[in-house]
Amino acid sequence: MNKFKNLTILVVDDHPFTSDAYINLISKKKTDHNYNFLKATNCEKAFKILEIMVNKEKNIDIALLDINLPPYEKEKILSGTDLAILIREKFPKCKIVMLTMHSEHLILNKVYKTVNPEGFISKNDIDFSTFPDIFFRIKDGEKYFSPTINKSFQSLLSNTIKWDEIDTQIIILLEKGIQTKEIPNYIDVSLSSIEKRKANIKRQLADQKITDEELINICKTLKLI
Repeated sequence: MNKFKNLTILVVDDHPFTSDAYINLISKKKTDHNYNFLKATNCEKAFKILEIMVNKEKNIDIALLDINLPPYEKEKILSGTDLAILIREKFPKCKIVMLTMHSEHLILNKVYKTVNPEGFISKNDIDFSTFPDIFFRIKDGEKYFSPTINKSFQSLLSNTIKWDEIDTQIIILLEKGIQTKEIPNYIDVSLSSIEKRKANIKRQLADQKITDEELINICKTLKLI
């Protein structure tokens, strides 16, 4: 009996050398997984891989996606972001890692709010020694944003987000397992006000449909708590 688990990883980058580097670094680490790597250099090739996997009822466990990719205009997949949205739809359990050379606040924020990736990495923040550790941390369930990405978000949030000490207290109490309806027992704020604040925080950071647990993780990742 094969004691190793199969892990399917999609790597999409328009520079084949970069894709090969990711694959080699992941493969070198001894784990209890067999790796099945799928590679594409543009949105069209990636789309066709997704179609094949869906038709075969196969899963994609992790996707490493560059933001800037040659588009597939026929299917209106114009970037790695559009590709990530499609992967979320077809493979909801897939962990998505966005990689980029961009540092512009608005571009990064759009990707983050649209995709809510499990990993968001500036290529300037990784090398042959750091990438494997970061990848396996994400694989094992940690949400990871690299320093350049975090710095960009912090700069943007400090100028745009409405946040005060009460918001901090609400998220910290939620993290401790306190239910929303019980929070007025801990801080002098009405339940209706707390619910409005929570909805506003979710709207600013991601989507009002996210769970409290997802909200807490986002706040931790963005270092708001």
